[in-house]
This record gives sequence, structure tokens and C-alpha cells, in this order.
Amino acid sequence: MVLVALVPLLWTWRDAIPRHAALYGLVFGIGCYGVVLEWIRYFGVVAIVPLVAVMAIALAIIGALVSELARRGIASPLLTAAVWVILESLRGRAPLGGFPWADLGMSLHNLAPARALASLGGTLLVTFVIVAINGFALDAIVAARAHEMRATGTAALGLVVILVCVVVADVARFEPTPTGRLRFALLQGDDKELPLAEQTNQPLTDAHLALADQLDGNYDLVVFPESALDTDPQIDPTLEAAITDIAATHDTSVLVNARTPAGHGQQYNSNLLYQPDGTLQGIYSKQHLVPFGEYVPWRGALGFIGELRQIPYDFAAGDERVLFEVAGHKVGSVICFESAFAPLVRDYVRDGAEAIVVSTSNRSYRRSGNSEQHLALSQMRAAETARPVLQASVSGISGVIDADGTVHGTTGLFEQAIVQGHITTMTGETPYVRFGDWIVVLSVLGVLGATVFVIVRSRRERDRDTGVTSSTA
Repeated sequence: MVLVALVPLLWTWRDAIPRHAALYGLVFGIGCYGVVLEWIRYFGVVAIVPLVAVMAIALAIIGALVSELARRGIASPLLTAAVWVILESLRGRAPLGGFPWADLGMSLHNLAPARALASLGGTLLVTFVIVAINGFALDAIVAARAHEMRATGTAALGLVVILVCVVVADVARFEPTPTGRLRFALLQGDDKELPLAEQTNQPLTDAHLALADQLDGNYDLVVFPESALDTDPQIDPTLEAAITDIAATHDTSVLVNARTPAGHGQQYNSNLLYQPDGTLQGIYSKQHLVPFGEYVPWRGALGFIGELRQIPYDFAAGDERVLFEVAGHKVGSVICFESAFAPLVRDYVRDGAEAIVVSTSNRSYRRSGNSEQHLALSQMRAAETARPVLQASVSGISGVIDADGTVHGTTGLFEQAIVQGHITTMTGETPYVRFGDWIVVLSVLGVLGATVFVIVRSRRERDRDTGVTSSTA
């Protein structure tokens, strides 16, 4: 659907002046992101309105830029795709650390050829291809209706070239090297769908410990997801004893999530790994915090907004990646929102991670589309890096994602479940891991080149017109 869904928007941008194109992009963005991000409504109007507005404004800017270049004689589906990628990349970095959640390329997470493209150039390369396909399709439709055979042929050729590139990327997809196998168990203990104001971690600790009691045999890794524990086991001897008992009983490393002290009265949102002998191997503290979820920017100035009382204190952000060693293999972990940030997961793999664990709590969003979208993010992170991903959610959806982005072993929402099995750890660098978001660099160069061409041509035309006027006088 997304391969043609943009055609109406791109059609409105044809021949539109920049301010009208911006308006069309804004309206389209409000409608689109208002649906995709509807789950933000659980945090009130103060959350969903500014978020959707920022997302829609990015589309408005894209429309204005594409229209301005077209008015100056530079128009191409590839140029439109380049502008779109640049704005999507910027939105993933700012404001407030960025929001790459609803990148266009994510929409094809269930298509193997799209995931192959992601391994080549990241999700933004998939975005580029989607926009270009829509653009060439529109050109073909317009040219065919006007009986312009040459233009129709050019648009069709563009579609064929893109299709061939996708097929080649799929056939020649990078194959990682297996390094071993890990037996895992993901615990999902929240079966109570409660409003945000009524949520508490206290019964969740007991529920997850009860699930751990059902484990049988030895494991390499047992994961308690984000928000599964009520306290920090480092300062709760009873809880720490229960965790280390699980580690000893099953000869396994145990990954747990807890609020840990950060100093100055603040706390970190952290993942802690306990080894089979009960010692704490290391702590990773979340770096990409959720604005207006885990902290409130400009809290003093925004204190008059009642909904912000739902976030009574601000978490502190961590400042370094931490690789855990599990049964001789290096494992990276990211916490909830962080799985939306492809560069973070890429850096983990460049550091040597052979597998990734996503620890998350989506229960605040209840039975919305948030959990499925979150799993889709992990699919693309797996595809980009050729690493298996274990997604452990306190309330669902938990699941296992192979190194090619294939999902299996998923749970339902708000059900107690144990997901267990084996994953194959991997090594080797995909083109995306090696070169990063090279499509953004090429897009910037393309747009800059088009801009310079427009400026130079305009000056030459102005000089020519001036010269003609002077000779006539």
C-alpha cells in the first residue's frame, strides 16, 4: 500500500507554489501521523498534539523545498526522495534527541527485500526507495494521460531500475557468520491492563519471579523486561537473592531492569546483568530518554500543564554503551525507545555485539498499535545489522527476531508467558554497519548540487537578460 500511498500527496505538490505545497504536506502529515501515533493519546492532548505537529511540519518542509526546486526547473522523483530522506534523518536527531519512530521505511518491515535494502543502507534507504517508486509511478500516470510516450518511458525505466536494484540487493544480501548458540528465556508477567495512573511495579516483581520458577533446565540468558522489578536489587537484598538463586539454579546469566542511583537525587533506567555465580557483571543505563515520558524538558516553564504531573521526576541519561558477556558471547542491550535509533544499535555491533536484547515496557499504551510498531523497529534493527534480536516486553509483544529480520515466538498483549528457545549469535559487518547512513550523505550532496545548479543557472539567465537590455539601449 505504501508503494502507492504517497501518489496523491506528490500529485498535490506538482505545480504548487511552495506555501501551498507546505500546507498540503502539513495536512497529509496530520492525518497520517495522527493515525500512526494515536497511542500517544494515553498521555493526553499535551503529548499527541505537539508530537504530531512536529512530524507534520517535517512533511510541510519537504513539500515546500520540492516545490521551490520544481519552480526553478529541477524536479525528479529521485530529488524528492532525497529531500524526504534528509528531513526524516533530521527528525530522527532533533528536537529533543529526535523521534525516528515512524520513519517511512519502517512500513515495509515484513518484506524480505525491504529488509535486504536495510542491511545495505539502513531504514532510510528503504524510505528513499519508497518515495522514488511513488514519484516514478505518478510521473508514469501523468505522462500516460497526456499521451507523452517519451516521458512515460522514462518513468517506467525509473521504476524498472529501482526494481532491479531491489532484487540485486535481496539476492546479494550480506550473510553473517555464525559464532554459536544461546539458550534464552524471556519472561512476560503483566496480565493486567491498567490505566497509567493505577500502574505499579509491586505485583509485577512477584509475577515475573513466579514465571522464573517455571523454568526447567539450564539457560544461557534469562531476561526480566523493563519495569518488571519494583526496586533496585543492589539495595534490596531479598530481591537480589531471588535473582542470584535463578542464576545459580539454571546456570544462567540474568538480565534485569531497575531504577539505579545517578546522583543529585536522580535515577537511571538501567539494565543489570547477573552472572551464573551471582556476581553483577555490569550495568547499562538508558541514553535516549523519552521526552515527556521519562523526563520533562523545561519543567519549570511548563509546570502549569496538569498532565505533566504524570511524570513526577526526571531520569538521568546514561552516557556510554555497555557490552555484556553471556556464555562467551558479546550481547548488547537497549531499553524501550532506544530500539528506534538505528545508529545506537549499529554502534553496538561495531563494538562487537553478536546479539541484541531489547528490554521494554509498553503497558502504558495498552492495546494500541504501539507494541506492534515496536516489534517492527526491532525487525529492522536486526535486518540492518544481521544480528538476532530478543525483545522482552513486560506486557507484550515479546518475540524473537532472526538476523534476517524474521519474527517468531511472539506473545499476545497482557498475557503471562515465557518465550524460550535458541538464537544463533553472529559476527560480520553488513554494508549498513560498515558505512552507516550513506544514503543521507548522497541525498545531501544531490540536493546541494541541484541547489547550486539552480543558483548558477539563474545568475546566467539574469546576466544574459541584462546583456540583452544593455545592447538594445
